[in-house]
Order: sequence, then structure tokens, then C-alpha cells
Amino acid sequence: MRNKNNKHLGIEIDPELHYKLHYISKYYGRSANGEILYLIRQEIKAFEKLEGEIEVPKAAETK
Repeated sequence: MRNKNNKHLGIEIDPELHYKLHYISKYYGRSANGEILYLIRQEIKAFEKLEGEIEVPKAAETK
């Protein structure tokens, strides 16, 4: 069941990239959504390692 506190993000993706995303996510035993979240978290972790932690304003947590 969807957590109503979470944000929804819709993206357009070309068919080749879509296929490859599903291929990789299946390989790792994740859903496509789970794979996207994993990749986003990895990129944020890498960015923060180089540039410093991103502070989230309190107002952004509730929007």
C-alpha cells in the first residue's frame, strides 16, 4: 500500500531504457521502482560525500 506521506514522481522513459531498467531490477531482485530508489540513494550518497550533506528544511519534510 502506498504511503500517503511519500511524494510521487512520474517520468517519461524511452522503450530501450525502460527494458534495460527492468532487466537490471529483475537481476537484482528488485522492482523497477525499488531499483530507481536505490540508484537515487546511491547518487545522493556520492554527491554528499563530495559536496557535503544536503540539509532538508523542516518545511520541505511536510510538503
